[in-house]
Amino acid sequence: MTHDAHLILLAGVLLAAGVGASLLASVLRLPALILFLGVGMAVGSDGLGWIYLNDYRLARLVGTVALVAILFEGGLQTGFAKLRPVLAPAVSLAVIGTALTALVTGLVAAWLLNFSVAEGLLLGAILSPTDGAAVFALLRGVPMHRRLVLMLEGEAGLNDPVAVMLVLVMIEVIRHGGYTPFDAVWFFVRELGVGLVVGAGIGWLASAGLRLMGGAPAGLALVGSFATAALAYGAAGSLSGSGFLAVYVAALALGDARSRHRSSLNAFHEGLAGVAEMGMFFTLGLLVFPSQLGGVLGRGTILALVIAFVARPLATFVATLGTTLKLPERGLLGWAGLRGGVPVVLATFPVIDHVGRSVEFFDLVFFAVLVSTLLQGATVAPLAKLVRKRT
Repeated sequence: MTHDAHLILLAGVLLAAGVGASLLASVLRLPALILFLGVGMAVGSDGLGWIYLNDYRLARLVGTVALVAILFEGGLQTGFAKLRPVLAPAVSLAVIGTALTALVTGLVAAWLLNFSVAEGLLLGAILSPTDGAAVFALLRGVPMHRRLVLMLEGEAGLNDPVAVMLVLVMIEVIRHGGYTPFDAVWFFVRELGVGLVVGAGIGWLASAGLRLMGGAPAGLALVGSFATAALAYGAAGSLSGSGFLAVYVAALALGDARSRHRSSLNAFHEGLAGVAEMGMFFTLGLLVFPSQLGGVLGRGTILALVIAFVARPLATFVATLGTTLKLPERGLLGWAGLRGGVPVVLATFPVIDHVGRSVEFFDLVFFAVLVSTLLQGATVAPLAKLVRKRT
């Protein structure tokens, strides 16, 4: 019983530390993920030594569950009706923007950092997605035009499955030389098609169920909405589709449903996503050994600068061609595409699949995410104010 009490006490201390980190981050105008990662690193093996974690599979599982909760909350708060006016640029940013970011980052990594082209493209794919947790949290406190906010939210919700597919394809290319472009195209079509259909179907059923539960206790509606996220991810994944896309699409559909439990649902999932965010970044912080980061400081900084100043702005400009966005607004979209936990979770994939230099990839990605988040996260708000005044 004493051991159980110690574990529960530790959980309470860590949650309280997470709350304190969130409050401190809002005062310092920094993304909270930096402090959550810091807490994990502080109590890990290279810090106080309270918790030892070297299980990349467990970290990926924690990250996946957390991303499901975060994506579902983001889609639920937005709803398809709000997203529809900016759906085309959001999809373009999620698909074209993510692919171009991966391509440019990967080629530069191969050129400057002594990787093969395939290894560089894998590294670029890992670093290509924006992070839903970081973007959703950041945009709540940034004075930005509503359509830009919706574009960034839509991109953050839709680009995770694209990045996952790019990473898995590049792992197959490196491990199996016979992997063909046809295999890659079929993989993309199947993943996106199944994820879209499953997410729309489960979202429609969940919306109908929520309307029928109008007289039921709010607690049942909360359980039902949580079940929707699990069903969408599990069903799509079981049918060889994108679970992340299914979760976000189901949440968008459920976000449009009318219910007297709407405020309770939003509050519940916002809190759940907050806990998931803390848990994910804390776990990823535990997985990092700060003593090993010294060898990647320079290269990680180069990667972060390439993404912030070259790859992401170029990808955003190309992805928004044909829109009515002004150049300063495009620049803001490029700068506000924060990296975060998603690339770090993706960096566990090659480690688990025993790809060569994968641990080096993980350390590089982790440090690049830290630099990118500190640099961009601390400057998005003043840049948004400047753009808002000029447009």
